[in-house]
Amino acid sequence: MNALSIPTWIVHVSSVIEWVAAIWLVWTYAEVSGNRYWQWLSWGMLPALLSATCACTWHFFDNADSLTWLVTLQAAMTVVGNFTLFGAAWWIYKQSQLNI
Repeated sequence: MNALSIPTWIVHVSSVIEWVAAIWLVWTYAEVSGNRYWQWLSWGMLPALLSATCACTWHFFDNADSLTWLVTLQAAMTVVGNFTLFGAAWWIYKQSQLNI
């Protein structure tokens, strides 16, 4: 677990926790506002959360060569996450235009 310094670990772990909180807050907003289409944003955030989890896992195991596949999975989930977040944002925009 020496691959990262303690301050860097704090940033990594707190970022994952913040991302989970953001997903929960967006989902709660969708329920409270009655605009269920906002839930798509929560779903769209999940690949990015998986990407962050891959990075933390790889670093936790000292960047082990046997886990380099996590780096590939992290990169793939970042790309997928960018597209799902774009799609969710587009869907929210389209749905909000219908409700004007």
